Formats: sequence, C-alpha cells, structure tokens
Amino acid sequence: MDRKTRIESDSLGEVKVPSEHYWGAQTQRSLENFKIGTEKMPEPLIKALAIVKLAAARVNMKQGSIDNKVGDAICAAAREVIDGKFNNEFPLVVWQTGSGTQTNMNMNEVISNRAIEILGGNLGSKSPIHPNDHVNYGQSSNDTFPTAMHIAAAEQINCLLIPSLEKLHKVLDNKVQEFKNIIKVGRTHLQDATPLTLGQEFSGYAAQIKKGIERVKSTLSGIYELAQGGTAVGTGLNTKKGFAEDFAREVAKITNLPFTSAGNKFEALAANDALVELSGTLNTVAAGLMKIANDIRLLGSGPRCGIGEIMLPENEPGSSIMPGKVNPTQCEAVTMVCTQVMGNHVAVTIGGSNGHFELNVFKPVIIYNVLQSIRLLADASLNFTEKCVIGIKANEERIKDLLNQSLMLVTILNTHIGYDNAAKIAKLAYKENITLKEAAAKLQLLTEEEFERIVKPEEMLRWLFNGFVSLSIKVHCIRTTCPPRQSPNNMISSGFIPFSNKLVTTAIPDLTLLLRINELFLLKPSPG
Repeated sequence: MDRKTRIESDSLGEVKVPSEHYWGAQTQRSLENFKIGTEKMPEPLIKALAIVKLAAARVNMKQGSIDNKVGDAICAAAREVIDGKFNNEFPLVVWQTGSGTQTNMNMNEVISNRAIEILGGNLGSKSPIHPNDHVNYGQSSNDTFPTAMHIAAAEQINCLLIPSLEKLHKVLDNKVQEFKNIIKVGRTHLQDATPLTLGQEFSGYAAQIKKGIERVKSTLSGIYELAQGGTAVGTGLNTKKGFAEDFAREVAKITNLPFTSAGNKFEALAANDALVELSGTLNTVAAGLMKIANDIRLLGSGPRCGIGEIMLPENEPGSSIMPGKVNPTQCEAVTMVCTQVMGNHVAVTIGGSNGHFELNVFKPVIIYNVLQSIRLLADASLNFTEKCVIGIKANEERIKDLLNQSLMLVTILNTHIGYDNAAKIAKLAYKENITLKEAAAKLQLLTEEEFERIVKPEEMLRWLFNGFVSLSIKVHCIRTTCPPRQSPNNMISSGFIPFSNKLVTTAIPDLTLLLRINELFLLKPSPG
C-alpha cells in the first residue's frame, strides 16, 4: 500500500484516504464528488457539530448506549475539535448534500479516528470506535446538522455580534452628549429643514443600533430550540426516552446558553424558520447601519466643497492620483458589508422556503450565509466604531455658517405672521440671495428687531436632554363604558396625561377612551 494513503471503507466499498488526515471514506468521496467553489463549511459550524458529538456521547453513556471507555474517548476527541486542533480536517465545501450529511460524516470520521488513536488503535480500523455505531449513535444528519446550525448561530450572536453592536451603541450615545449643544440645520428630502442639534441627529443613530440589538436578541428564543432527537423525519426513531431533553441540557452546560429541546421535531427538521427570522433581523440591522454610514460620510463630505459638518478620522491616503485626498473608507466598507448581508438574506429566504415534506435540504447554504452575515456585521460594527465613529469631530464653524444660511428658520414665523407671509420671506431671500431678516424687513412684515426676537434656532428645538422631552396632551373623554363611580379620576380628569412617544388611543378595563389632542405643550425638561 502507498505510504501516502490508507484504505478506508464505507457501504459503497474501499477508498484511498491521505495517510496524514483523520477523515474517512465518506469525506474523501465528497471531496471527489463536489468540486464546486471554494466556500468551506464555516469553523463555527464545525465547532458546533463537535459540541453535538460531545453532548450526545455524554447522554449515550448516561443511558448505557455506549460504554464509558468508548464514550470518554469520543468526548476527548470532540473536545480537541472544539478547541480548534483539527480545523484542517474539515475540507468540505458548502455545495454538497442539502442535509449536510457529508459534513456530519466528516465529523463522525475525524472523531472516530482520533478517539481510536487515543485508545492506541489504528486509523481507519473503525475499532474499537465506529463513526456510525458510536460517534453518531442515536443521531441522524437530519437532526444533527440543524442542531449544529442553531448552536453555531447562537454562539456567534452572543460572542461576536451583540458585543460589537453594544460597543457601537455606547460610542454613538457618547457622541449624543458630546454634540448636544451644537445646533445645525436639519435636512429632509435632501433639502434644508428646521434645525435640530447634532446630538439629536446622533441620538437617532444610537436608537437604531439599540433597537437592532433588541431585535437580534428577540430572535434567539427560536434559535435556542434544538432539533436533536428527531432523527430522520422527526419521530425520534433509534433514540431512547429522554435523550432529546438530556441532550439539550448538556449543550446548555457546554455553551452556557439556554438551549432547550424543540417542542415539535417535525417543524425543526422540515423548516428553518428561526434562522430565516434571524437573517431577516440581520438584514434590518444592515439596513440601519447602511443609513448611518451613508449619513456620516455625507455629513463629512468635503473638505471644502461638501457638507463638511463633521470631520472624520484620517486613516489612510485616499487616492493614487490626487495628492492629499482622504476618503471615508470605513463608511464605504460598512456599506459594502451591508450590501452583502442583504444579498445573503435573499439566499436564506429562498433556502428557507424550500423545505419540501419532512426535510429542508438547503441547510448548508442557509447556515453559511447566516454565519457570514453575523461575522461581517460584527466585524464591520467594531471596525466602524474604533476607526471612525469614536474619532468623529464636529466642525462647529461650518455648522453655524450653514445654519445661518438656512431658509427653513422661517418656519417659526408661521404662528406670528402666517404661513403665506412666511413663505414670501423665504422666497424673496432665496431669489435675491439675502438673509431672512433682510427679506422680512424689505417686505415690511417684520422689523429687524422683531425678527431677531422671534427667530432663535435654539427655541425651535423640542429635545434638549439626551434627545428626549416630556410632553403633555390635554384630552377630553369622548366615550366611557364604566359608571362614573369607577372612573379612574386619578388618571384622567379632563386634565393632562404625560407621555413619551406613545399612542394617543388607549384602552383599559371597563374604560374605552378616544383621546383627542386639543393642545400640545412642550414642557421644560428636567435632568433625569
């Protein structure tokens, strides 16, 4: 026999396998049969599969399905795979069977051969540890692979994405405070609008990221449900009673995450809705990040001929032909990542919709794209935070100059001279390239002193503390179904209901209120 190879066998016969590797016949066949692309199974999925084998071995020993000597060797080998010692033993591409069977067998073969080696046996002998009879005992690729998909996604979300987004949120929130007193012109439809503070503008970005984190976390309950124990079609054939529940508890111990056994194994095998939902949330995060990155690079455009309201960190030269040019490269990188994540979600959506009968067979492409989206968003968010957002400075001189040129300051005159007269001032100022104050005086609608008394940008702001404000609405009770003696007078008595961004129509037991806004008051905020 060639010293560079050894003979391994499976149900189809013998196969030559490279001697230096731990994989077996089925892995080798897959290498030869699926020479498609270069996209390998992601390392987080490989680690998750090893966690499955470790947890299964522990439960199988507990239930007496495999003896402790065999089980301990399997556990030791699985631990080494989890620690990344055998990453080069998992060469298979994503483009294989849609159930991930080849990769499951790749894991079974590597753990089997390594466990045999630990016990002093010969690689490829399948003795005393068989890849199917021992490593894969009580399992099917159909429940093992989707279980590994959920474990991998959950670990990456908790270890990578959420911490990165939380750091970005913290830095954006710091910018809210840093910029809270800098009044600037607002923009809607890419046109000048009424003023706000730069801090308020950044509070919107911070809120987007915070809500993105909340959305991601909200999807984890479905990801924490594991398919293991359903075996081939969801019936649990070839498993012992309690295996699925004990398995989930073992995975929870290994990962320190709250995994549980899926309540319906038929759904867990036939569909991947939890991952489609997660991907949709990642898509939403990407949409928010793209908006933020685009805003920041537009606000930083210039240095002389753009908006130029903020100054971005200068990390590297921007042009091979234009000396001194510096580009918003971090923003551009983020937007490209977001584009990829959005494309990934399309693939995940199509894959998730193709769960025919008892098994979805688009599992490898689904998890490949989900894990890539998680990793890209995590890396991009962290990089964006550290290389761009944290170093953003306000160009206060430019901001003040643009604010003073804004025609939309005229909006505050509506309640003093009427909308039509205010519009006349704005149109004349624009037409003759004069200030609003000069236009008002020229039209004899206001004196310069009156204009200066009324038009104060700082008094046009609604949010002053952390981007929030306390509002009150004077309301009337339009209809009530409860007797007067049950009326909650302490809550409503034709008075004021404080609220913050809440719906104006509400319902409470025995009382239905339609609240009509009569007056909107801006109360003076108090710290805290």
